Amino acid sequence: MDAALANRLAASVRSADPDRYFSALFAPAGLRPLLFVLYAFNAEVARVAETVREPMLGAIRLEWWRETAEGASKGAPRHHDVAQGLCALFAETAIALADMEALIAARAFDSSADRFADFAALDAYLDSTSGALMRLAARILGGRPELTKDAGLAYGLTGVLRALPFHSGRHKLYLPLDLLSALHVTPEEFFHLAQNDDRLAAAIRQTAIRARDHFLAARAAPRPGAALAAVLPAALVPVYLRKLGRNVPIHRRQMALLSAAMRRKL
Repeated sequence: MDAALANRLAASVRSADPDRYFSALFAPAGLRPLLFVLYAFNAEVARVAETVREPMLGAIRLEWWRETAEGASKGAPRHHDVAQGLCALFAETAIALADMEALIAARAFDSSADRFADFAALDAYLDSTSGALMRLAARILGGRPELTKDAGLAYGLTGVLRALPFHSGRHKLYLPLDLLSALHVTPEEFFHLAQNDDRLAAAIRQTAIRARDHFLAARAAPRPGAALAAVLPAALVPVYLRKLGRNVPIHRRQMALLSAAMRRKL
């Protein structure tokens, strides 16, 4: 991969996904461009649902990315920075087309009218998105992908909470139906709950507890070793949970990442 392409991909990740951008800076210099390819691809497929109003349009755009990844896997990339980067990623690592297709398939939920029945279903979705991304990053770094599971779930659940206002605005529900049912709230009611409603606070609290539990499990796991940069985004979970509903300045996030990197563990 040439330096100009690598720099453009790094810049796009810094803009779209600063948590993973700054985490990648703790990876060996020679592997960072490959992480930026992975994260840039993820940013593209993750934002599909934000740009469409109909599930069919989302499916069409995701299929465009699947075809883009397929072309790159065959050494015939489209004229797009992420496609060019994928070509290098496939050539230089053990990442396969099936890995990219799985990330794309998981994102079909985002632009659909589907909902999660329970936390098990939500966890499965998060494991196939946030978790899968950490596992692929760990493979690029030569680490142990199996050590990333709890970190991926912790970061994913926290992301769901942080994005609640945005998703509620587009009437997309990520919290499980059985949680809302236990709180005697229908999905449509949930979208219109006041910020000071006790039922909203209870839903957030129960989800935050699960995120915290996964974070503590990730912290108690063996040190990630070579996969450290892959799991580093999860080091932000305690910061984000303390500041839910408020912006966390970039310097505060950078300090949390640096602290975890110096400890060599979450």
